Amino acid sequence: MAQPHVELEGLLAFPLTPFTHDLDLDLDAFAETVEGHVAAGAGALFIACGTGEFSALTADEQAALLRRAREVVAGRVPVWVGAGGGAATARAGIAAAQEGNADGVLLLPPYLVSGPPSGLVDHVRYAVNDTDVPVVVYHRSNGAFTPRSAVKLLDIPSVVGLKDGVGDVELMTRVVTSIRSAKSPRAGDFLFFNGLPTAEVSARAYKAIGVARYSSAVHCFAPEIAMRFHGALAAGDDKAVDALLAGFYLPLVALRDETPGFAVSLVKAAARLRGDRVGGVRPPLVEPDAEQVERLEKIVKDGYALLSALEGVR
Repeated sequence: MAQPHVELEGLLAFPLTPFTHDLDLDLDAFAETVEGHVAAGAGALFIACGTGEFSALTADEQAALLRRAREVVAGRVPVWVGAGGGAATARAGIAAAQEGNADGVLLLPPYLVSGPPSGLVDHVRYAVNDTDVPVVVYHRSNGAFTPRSAVKLLDIPSVVGLKDGVGDVELMTRVVTSIRSAKSPRAGDFLFFNGLPTAEVSARAYKAIGVARYSSAVHCFAPEIAMRFHGALAAGDDKAVDALLAGFYLPLVALRDETPGFAVSLVKAAARLRGDRVGGVRPPLVEPDAEQVERLEKIVKDGYALLSALEGVR
């Protein structure tokens, strides 16, 4: 099987999954969300992944989200979809993604159980099976790879990249270096992604070790800020990067860290403040309280004020 050709450039957006008041899937609101990301300049969409509450969705809901996203996008940007869970569920998810003509799959970690590094590679191989849809493997939680096991991913032709959610820069440096120096014709084209929550905070450090691509949850509710930061980082504009980190991202992260699950529910709350129809979160995630929402609103307001100031001194 030939390695699939993959183009993932620009800022990667992970759309929220909108729900109704009763926490049912709201596909019409989702269509608006998808169009908003594309209009705001996203380079690719990863739907039904972590920010999209993958763990709370049924297989039928994931398929419906993929169909609607492809209808709305109409080929303007790549549309990737999440898969994962137990071995059989992950295999079925990747097969469904290929059947639904997804441009690629983000394979999330196995569910509940852990195994040795060789077992993790076998899990990926089993999940991929005989599909040829491009797959990026999410390196996090009980799906964390060693440098040696990460190199083994090069033997699975449809696996085109690794996304880091562990947050260990030393480990990721060893993973990147091991893959890049491997004696494989695929080593030079293998893709690496920073998938940490609020990835902008670690983006500069990850860029320095060869992991320039990252996903931005901020693009869900403040796309102008997310795009400005992405452009400043790419251009080496340290003044703008530092200003946006200090004035917006670090206060946002401090609030995010107050409650488990706020990497998603706080993003949804911010999107609602913007006027987007995204609804609430499915349990076990919880909503921020009124005081937290008030602080969130100020953080976003301050972020846009800072953005205006930066534009004024260009």
